[in-house]
Amino acid sequence: MQITLIIPCYNEETNIQKGVLDKIGNFTKDDKSFLEVLIVDDGSSDSSSNIIKNKYLKVFPKFKVLQNDHLGKAFAIIRGIQEAKGDFVLFSDIDLATPIEEAYKLIKFADKNFDIIIGSRSGHREGAPLTRKIMALGMILIRNYIIGLKGIKDTQCGFKLFKIKAARHITSNLKVFKNKTKTKGSAVSAGFDLEFLYLAYKFGYSIKEVPVMWRHVETKNVTFFKSSIDSMKDILLIKWYALNNKYTS
Repeated sequence: MQITLIIPCYNEETNIQKGVLDKIGNFTKDDKSFLEVLIVDDGSSDSSSNIIKNKYLKVFPKFKVLQNDHLGKAFAIIRGIQEAKGDFVLFSDIDLATPIEEAYKLIKFADKNFDIIIGSRSGHREGAPLTRKIMALGMILIRNYIIGLKGIKDTQCGFKLFKIKAARHITSNLKVFKNKTKTKGSAVSAGFDLEFLYLAYKFGYSIKEVPVMWRHVETKNVTFFKSSIDSMKDILLIKWYALNNKYTS
């Protein structure tokens, strides 16, 4: 198997200075399973893109930077899926809240022919503040009641592996995350993961949830009120499209 690793990036200068890309680069450089690392810059307004281009592209030949307008994390991942050359795509949050080495836990189940393998924090969120825990609990209750994803414990862990054919089929049928619109500030809605997994179930893809290590990393890109409101809007849109039979294969 050959894997394209997708890393969404929006104003991540602080994380980059902590050495997260060094960890990713050193992990992937000699592993032949990893074909390429696509860092999708979501219209960063800080020095993230310049640092990556001027420092990391020279050191790690597998690294490639893709430039997006500021459309939000979901469209950064979609862009990576569209551009990927591997037969699998793995996406990871750049903060490495889930250590990149945990990829092997997911890869093990890809070898068992699952279409979609998702990392799961399984209720254990080391160091997470109370607001993040409330968001997580509220999301579980809302998604179970409105969308019906009862078989998955953790839809939001930023660590997932897909067969490329499944990922492209699903993303081509997204409705909530279909139209590209420039946004302002952080745009990290739970809706993308939910719509993606909802369609995965609808289209009959096999899904495996795998416990992974996770520790809280403070980030300015996830805010309690804005992220919660954006996610609720997306969930209601998913439900509306589902009720009106807008999702087709």
